[in-house]
Parts: sequence; structure tokens; C-alpha cells
Amino acid sequence: MIVATRTGRQQRIAQIIASQMIRSQTQLAEQLALDGVDVTQATLSRDLVELGAVKVRRGRDLVYAVPGEGGDPAPRAGGEDIEAPTDRLRRVAGELLVTAVGATNQVVVRTPAGAASFLASAIDHAGLPSVLGTIAGDDTILIITESKSAATRLVRTLLELAQQ
Repeated sequence: MIVATRTGRQQRIAQIIASQMIRSQTQLAEQLALDGVDVTQATLSRDLVELGAVKVRRGRDLVYAVPGEGGDPAPRAGGEDIEAPTDRLRRVAGELLVTAVGATNQVVVRTPAGAASFLASAIDHAGLPSVLGTIAGDDTILIITESKSAATRLVRTLLELAQQ
């Protein structure tokens, strides 16, 4: 479900643009409508400006693209050969995960100083089904899962990803 706020709508717009080749604002509005988000053309236009979306050439088509994550200013359009979220999680976990411990339906992850937000972002974008959300500090991440068994599975998954 998409949060009915400007931020929630813009996050969904960025996800759609990153995952599909969107050629027009009409096409984007139709995709948002499939998610139950009705938006006017004027609002959609403002959202695209605020997101820094630009049109880039993909083959013979001009499609919308949004800047990448983590300060990467390069526009990313749907269909580009970019790192998949699970591949990114594998790479980032291998570099940054120090420990992962389960506690009831929660997982506490330790990272080097200053790295927790980066790993938490990779976890969020990987779309792991049992992860409800993450909270990151400087070197610690709290992950909330659906259940105790989901937390146990997540600890195992994260540790396995870090070893690959």
C-alpha cells in the first residue's frame, strides 16, 4: 500500500521509473492509478521536477529517468542494466555486515561506524518479504520482521549473504 502523502507518491514514482520504461506522464499516471494513486498532470509534473527526473534516450525512445541512490547523480531509467537490489544487498552486506543477532521479531545488525544507513538502505530496497522496516543509527540497524521465525531466517540470510 502506498502512503497517501507527497513523499509516498514520489517514492512510488521513482520506483516505477526505475523499473519500467516510462515514455510519458500519461503512462506514469496510468501506472500510479493501478496502485490506487490518482494524480493530476500538474501534480505529476511538479513531482517529476522535485525528483530531478529527466528524459533520456533508450534506443529510439525517450524515457524518464531519476538520479541514482546514494548521491549518484547519473539518471537511471527503467530497463537499464543496473545492479539488482538483491545483488546490491549481497555486495553491501559482504562489505559492511559485522554481526546479526535475532531478538523476538527483531534483528540487530552491527556495521562499521557510519555505515548503518547504507546497509539499511540496501535491506529496504531488496524487498525481503518478511522485513517490515529498518531503523539505522551510526553503526547499528534495528530490523523489524513479521515474526520470531522470520527474524531467525533473516539473520541466517544476512549472514549467508555476507559470506558470499
